[in-house]
Parts: sequence; structure tokens; C-alpha cells
Amino acid sequence: MRLNLKKPLIVFDLETTGLDLVKDRIIQISYIKVFPNEEELRENIFVNPGKPIPQEITSLTGISDADVANAPSFKEIAQKLNDKFKGCDFAGFNSNHFDIPMLSEEFLRTGIDFDFSKCKLIDVQTIFHKMERRNLAAAYKFYCGRKMEEDFTAHRADEDTEATFRVLMGQLDKYNPEKAEEPSRSLPNDIDYLAEFSKLNDNVDFVGRIVWGEIKGPDGQALHDKDGSVRKQEVFNFGKYKGWAVSEVLRRDPGYYSWMLAGDFTLNTKQVLTRIRLREFNNK
Repeated sequence: MRLNLKKPLIVFDLETTGLDLVKDRIIQISYIKVFPNEEELRENIFVNPGKPIPQEITSLTGISDADVANAPSFKEIAQKLNDKFKGCDFAGFNSNHFDIPMLSEEFLRTGIDFDFSKCKLIDVQTIFHKMERRNLAAAYKFYCGRKMEEDFTAHRADEDTEATFRVLMGQLDKYNPEKAEEPSRSLPNDIDYLAEFSKLNDNVDFVGRIVWGEIKGPDGQALHDKDGSVRKQEVFNFGKYKGWAVSEVLRRDPGYYSWMLAGDFTLNTKQVLTRIRLREFNNK
């Protein structure tokens, strides 16, 4: 089974100092860049987070402060990664919920506006949960026929990346439409379809502070485009303006934008909000 690619696919995994998108930092990034011609490029990078690695993270990953003491900071590798990732789609395990948002935050902290909204994002975990509903180790056993601990050391980005890549290939083979006994249990070898299938929500920003909501007419019914699809707009998903269109709030309460930019929100949320504000300003 080969991936049907129109552009390169980055299969990647991160290890971090924790799960807080605002406060925590990357300590290891590993990726496999798969090209349409089947060429594969692998890279594993340890990153100095500029802060102590908590003991529980060291116990989990085996990565200590000493391991990253002489490693580059993310700022030092950001431009190189930006160049290598430009024009690519992305795949990972739980990547749409954590790895992509964390990577986006790290890029933005260095001043690089890497626009993931232009990429197809495939979450192997979402595919697995929708098709079998288990974790990475179970996925590896199910799709690859071996126990993960027999082949890999758990909780290391390079090892988990390799396992994730093998699971994705195993999924495409198992759910090949030409082999599937049931149409509902088939997956086409198509990046666009896999990215759409990996979605679990209608988030506009990664953490869901802003989401897509239906545009409704005076009768309260959803409006539709010419092709029959429901028209949507960005709406706030928290606070006093929850359910309100972002464009309407920015028009009625301009200070809300400044409040959010000064608040403890992720850089990605602020980035999305700023793009909406600029778009609305230019459309006046």
C-alpha cells in the first residue's frame, strides 16, 4: 500500500514539558516527510525548552534536562522547520487536538505565522477511534499484528512517529475499498477525505474558543449556499458573547478584541481573531 499524495505529508509527533498550550514547550519533535514519489525523509530533533522538564515528564519520556541542555531552542530551528514543512499536509496521533496546536503556538512565539488552515490535517487517532476506538498500542497490535513494546520504546517521539506511520499505512490497507466487505468500513486512499474524516468538531481556532456556527434567516432557519450546503460564520464559544457572531461582536464592542489580545488566550486564538478583524475591516 502506498499513500496517494498530491503534496508531501509530514507524519510527526511531539514530546513536551506538559499539556498547557500557553505555558508548556516542545522538548522533542520527530517527523517523517513522505513525498508523492514515495521517498521518505526522517528527522528527530531534541529541543531545549528554556525551562526545567518536570520529573513526571522525564519519567514518562526518558528525556531529562541533561538530554536537552545543549540542544537548540525552538526559535533556532523554527525557520528550518518552516521551510521544510511549507506546502505539506500533516498527520499524527491525536495531532489535531494537541500536536498541531502546540506546534502552531511554538511557531507563533518565534514570529512565524505558519498557516495550518491551508493544510490537510489527518489525525490517525480519530480514524482509529471512529473505526476501532482504542489507543496507539492497541492500534499497532490491531493493524500491524505485533505488540508495540516488542518493536518500540513507548513515549519517545521518534518511536511513536514510526508506529503512527505504520498504523496509518495499516489502516489504508485494512479499509481499502477494494477489500472492504462493508462500504461503511472503507477508507479511500485520499488525503482530502482522510483529513475531513479526522475532524471531530467545528473549531475555527485549535482550542475551540471560536467555532463555526450556522447563519440563520429571520425565520430562524439555516441559510444555504447555491450548492445546498449550510452557510456558516465564526461565533464565540465562551463567555458573555457565546453564540454571537465574531464579526458582530467586533462591530458592537471593539474593546472586546483588545481584551482578548491582552488575555491569557493561546496565540493561535488571537491569530484567528486578528484575521477575522482584518477581513471585516477590509470588507467595509
